[in-house]
Parts: sequence; structure tokens; C-alpha cells
Amino acid sequence: MAHNKDVKYVGDSRVPAERKASRPRPYSEFPGKTEPFFPNFLLKEWMVAVVVLIAFLILVVAHPAPLEPHAADPNDANYQPLPDWYFLFLYQFLKYFPGDWKVVGAVVIPGLAGLAFLLAPFLDRGPERRPSKRPISTGIMLVTVIGIVALTYLAIVEHEEALEAQQESQQSQEQQGGDVAAGDEQKQDDTTDQNAAFDPAAQYATSCSSCHGANLEGGFGPKLSGLTLSADEIAAIMVDGKGQMPKNVFAGTEEERLALANWILEHK
Repeated sequence: MAHNKDVKYVGDSRVPAERKASRPRPYSEFPGKTEPFFPNFLLKEWMVAVVVLIAFLILVVAHPAPLEPHAADPNDANYQPLPDWYFLFLYQFLKYFPGDWKVVGAVVIPGLAGLAFLLAPFLDRGPERRPSKRPISTGIMLVTVIGIVALTYLAIVEHEEALEAQQESQQSQEQQGGDVAAGDEQKQDDTTDQNAAFDPAAQYATSCSSCHGANLEGGFGPKLSGLTLSADEIAAIMVDGKGQMPKNVFAGTEEERLALANWILEHK
């Protein structure tokens, strides 16, 4: 076997004692077949991105987001909020943490869940890939998916129930003040509303249920069952507000506020 005098062999390994750095061949040796990444290739990517961005801006201007017909009013107690479908499970989950606990439901628990998903590849490093061989990971995944689907469903159902209760309350109030002549398009004035029979349950469904729950169980606001406040104190809160509750949520007469407060206290 011929031996190269420039190569030193050690035993039978045929490993050269000195290794030279392997450098890529210059682009000039491949005309028309390759190009530098910067700026040639990257410039094309930027141009495509600019075209897509301009098209998106045109679409936004030509077809604005489908917002509601009126501006947001935090004092509108009749409004029934509903987020987009991909946030419905968080919206429903937040209802189970009323008052000062809402930070836990809005930030702490979702944050820990997101952190757990980020750390999942490091926490579960087993070589097995079949779900049946990984019961813990598979169980957590199934519970999470089922929980998201169930909370989304409950959010939609409760929202529809709240809308139905609000419509029934409005129809009841229209029937109670029904001395208006047929075909008269004028709204009932304050005098007609005061003379109409006051229904605390219907008023609660209209003014309070969106925050305090349909059954006084609480939601965005604290629960109203089992209160230790007096009727006068509850009526004063309706006018002056408290915490995040705005003022004049229920702008009725003093007798109507006391009637609503007494109705709330009856549900202990």
C-alpha cells in the first residue's frame, strides 16, 4: 500500500496528525444557484412582509372590527358582557372567584397553568410516547381539555339565561306600566315608572344579576346571600357605590331601593 509522506499514521487508524479547517466554497463558484442570506435573501422576505402588512391595513380600514353600536358605558347595569369564544372558559372561571379573590382566578391560577405547560417537557422526560403508558400526563391533558370545554359551555348557557331574564324583566316592566296608548312611540316617563308596580326580583335580574349572579351567588361582584347589612345600608350602596361598584347603579326611588334591599335580605 502506498503511503503519503505528508500524513502521519498511528497504528491502523489512518488519522492525520494535522487537520486543516474546512471552509465553504465562495458563492462566485456557483453562479445563479445560490445567494447570500443578507441582504439578498432577507430583502425578499422583508418585501413580502411589507406587502402583507399593507394588505392587512387596507382590510382593516375597509372592513372595521364589528364593534357594538354604542360606546361602552360602565354605569349601564343592563349590559351583559361576553368575551370572544377563546376567552369564554377564563370568563366563566373568573366567576368562581368573587370580590378580592378575583386576582387568584384571573392571574395566579392561569399563570401557574401556563408555567406548567412551559415546564412540561422538562418535568416529564420519560422515553415512552404512547398515551396509555403515560397516565399522569394523559390524565392532566384530558382534565384540562374537558374543563375548558365545560367552562365554555357553561359561559354560553349562563349568558343566554341572563339575556332571557333581562328580556322577561323588560317585558314585565312594559306590561306593568301599560297605560300607554297602542301605537304611541313615546317612552314611558319617570312618572309612569313610579306609578307602575315595582317588582324587586325583576329589578334585580335587570340591574344586579350580571355582577352578583342570577341566584345572588356572586360573580364579578361579591355574593349577596347571607348579608349582615341592614336594608338602609344596602340602599345607600346602590346610590353611593362601594369598591368597584359604580354610583347610581339602580336609579329608582327611595321606596324602590328599600324594597329591593329587603328582597335581597330575604334570600339568606
